[in-house]
Amino acid sequence: MIRPLEVEPRSGYRIWIRYDDGASGVVDLSHLAGRGVFAAWYDRSLFEDVHIAAHGGIAWPDDLELCPDALRIGLTGYRVKNAPTD
Repeated sequence: MIRPLEVEPRSGYRIWIRYDDGASGVVDLSHLAGRGVFAAWYDRSLFEDVHIAAHGGIAWPDDLELCPDALRIGLTGYRVKNAPTD
C-alpha cells in the first residue's frame, strides 16, 4: 500500500503531498471549498491545519478527511486496472 508521508497547505485551496513511492506534487482542492462540510475551509487557519491522520488519510480538524489514494490518482493519473471478468 502506498502511503502519504508529508502534506503541506498551499495558497488557493491547494495542498502539496509526498508519498512513500516518491510521487509528489500539488493537488488543487478548490472545487471542494465552500461545498458541504468543506465550507469550514473558509476559516483559512483550519485549511492550513492539514495533516496525515494516524490511519493515513489526509485530514483536517472537525473530522474532515480525504482519501489519500484518490488524491494520488488526481496527482499522478495512475489507476489500477480492473481484473478481466468472464
